[in-house]
Amino acid sequence: MNYKQLILSTLKGEPTSFIPFIPRLDLWYKANKQNGTLPQEYRNATLLEITDDLELGYHAVIPDFRDYYDENGDMDIGLGIYRFKTIPYSVELKGVDRKITRENGLTTVEYITPYGNITTKVLYDESMRNSGATLAVTMEHAIKGVQDFEAIAYIFQNAEVKPNYSYYNEFKDTIVGDRGVAVVYSSIYASPMHYIMKDLMATETFFYEFFDHPDEMEWLAGKISTFYEKIFDAAADSPGEIILSGANYDSSIVNPPFFEKYLVPSLNKQARILHEKGKYLITHTDGENTGLLETYLKSGFDIADSICPEPMTKLTLREIKTAFSGRITIWGGIPSISVLENSMSDYEFDKFIDMTMESAGRGDHLILSIADTTPPGAKFERIKKIAKKAREFGPVK
Repeated sequence: MNYKQLILSTLKGEPTSFIPFIPRLDLWYKANKQNGTLPQEYRNATLLEITDDLELGYHAVIPDFRDYYDENGDMDIGLGIYRFKTIPYSVELKGVDRKITRENGLTTVEYITPYGNITTKVLYDESMRNSGATLAVTMEHAIKGVQDFEAIAYIFQNAEVKPNYSYYNEFKDTIVGDRGVAVVYSSIYASPMHYIMKDLMATETFFYEFFDHPDEMEWLAGKISTFYEKIFDAAADSPGEIILSGANYDSSIVNPPFFEKYLVPSLNKQARILHEKGKYLITHTDGENTGLLETYLKSGFDIADSICPEPMTKLTLREIKTAFSGRITIWGGIPSISVLENSMSDYEFDKFIDMTMESAGRGDHLILSIADTTPPGAKFERIKKIAKKAREFGPVK
């Protein structure tokens, strides 16, 4: 079986020849390539060549957020609008003028609307490039308070969304091929309210406004909903088999009651739409999942991406797998600190990986990966050892 077949069979609960190990290596590769620290035998290799040589699956879940067509591809990141090549839609802001300034990696954008101006600042500098990161950091969020709601509503209500699958098709067929599944990016927010929380407001500001102005927050989420539905529809209608919606749920911020009220209905609706098309919904569940597992089951999604168990979080892989009981496939299961020598000795790592394999049970509904991503300082031999253990696990029945 090739890795694409392994992934799709794992999702269906069908037998596979071994547990697929599909580590996210893009940030590890970018950082070590940039710093000249790739393993000696791979100094001149591409990530694809390394993956093939190690007989690993090719991880194509989280996109390269900086793989733009042109230098202005990042101009609306402060609004949570991305323009990397594999994104299945394009967004054009109508009736809005921009003033853009760039200095030392900081991009400042002022949006001029009939309801007032909105300013965002995002940072992507040399240190971030050296770390392999492709997501910029928001230094100034679009919404500072309720006074900005009408301008933000105007921007999104006048945004034009058009499906665009040209580069995705090339990526899916030519680069990923049978090495894995080219997951289609919809958004890293799972609902309009999650969008406001995650990308448009600083966390503290969000909760202050959420408490002080609940009706206005609901109004704004409603105004954003049409835009949100358009981008999901574009992703759902794409040629891809798996669609990514939502990311980064930590129960200390996206707590269970909030998740149940504002994310479960949206994810449920998306799952139903995709299932009718014979497709799967994946959401990026890295973070502390204590208290959220039941809401995940209610949400109806198919894959919990980047599950990170103890010692980085409170839940064990066995606990998570038992709770999901074959209804949700785990993609992840190996905490990133386990591959770092300054966090675990070789002896501790060996014991931990053995315990991970025991926690896998029958191995069903499990795609092993390093959560959230393989760190740049990972000991390369440990990556190879995980791959060996996954293959030695034997047939999954």
